[in-house]
Amino acid sequence: MQADRLLALLLLLQANGRLSATKVARELEVSTRTIYRDLDALSAAGVPVYAERGRNGGCALLPGFRTDVTGLTAAEAQALFIFAGRGLPGGLGHEGDLTSALRKLLAAVPEPHRPAAVRARERVVVDPTAWAREAEPLPHLATVQEAVWSDRQLRLRYRSSDAEVGRELTVEPYGLVAKAGTWYLIAAEDGEPRLFRASRIETATVLDADARRPAGLDLEALWLELRRRWDDRGGDGLAVRVRVRTTNLPRFLRMSVGPTIAPPVQGQEGAGGGWTHLGLRFRSEGPAVAFLLGFGGDVEALEPASLRSAMAASGRAIAARYPEA
Repeated sequence: MQADRLLALLLLLQANGRLSATKVARELEVSTRTIYRDLDALSAAGVPVYAERGRNGGCALLPGFRTDVTGLTAAEAQALFIFAGRGLPGGLGHEGDLTSALRKLLAAVPEPHRPAAVRARERVVVDPTAWAREAEPLPHLATVQEAVWSDRQLRLRYRSSDAEVGRELTVEPYGLVAKAGTWYLIAAEDGEPRLFRASRIETATVLDADARRPAGLDLEALWLELRRRWDDRGGDGLAVRVRVRTTNLPRFLRMSVGPTIAPPVQGQEGAGGGWTHLGLRFRSEGPAVAFLLGFGGDVEALEPASLRSAMAASGRAIAARYPEA
């Protein structure tokens, strides 16, 4: 859009001083003819901008003209470029738009604050994905996003983690949450807010009916409440006690993104504190077995007895699979 391009042109000239029309055109991905037309438009709007042709010519603002469209402080600019500049969770398809927006915003940051923003972007990377976890396929996230953006009802076929087949349901979407690289939809089913993991959505259709969104809804507060309910749910989940070889404890804690670790870490045992006891909570026994087996003999399940039996059975099945060893 022309308005968007005119603002980008103004901010570029403000940030860099005199620039050749060719360089500005390359930066904004338009022709030099378009740049000259845009300069005329800015001038007609009262912006003191001019263009000079020739070897020493270029596009420039009159000396002393400044416009701060952000009002950002140095700390605000630094924080923005740390957390928005690198490593946002993908999936919504706006990564290119964000890069373009940050480039324009950097040009608008007041000159004294700009070096702090640049240093923050060059020196900090925020990676939202967990270790040892592949990116989940999200074929329907764009459709879900459309429903969220337009406040329209959404028809889903959704498969819970403990179900073999999905079920059909209609929900009223409230918003999206990205946690540790995993996308969740917050939506109401029959008036009750629920969490839906985006990767478990098998089909999604945006309906014509408007979604009913509660007045004054605080999405972040609702997310924290839903997460608290999940963490506190008794009976829906498996409480597990394990002991971890202390030398392997940092890796265990780093990779424990699926289970919930119950604080505090309990005492150590063995010479030199060779083992550390932990409490965890898994969704069910299957995920617990799969996760704990990945640490081999460096982790032992202590409780419940049914989990110890399942671990032993899995160990025997693995040994039988490799009889030559």
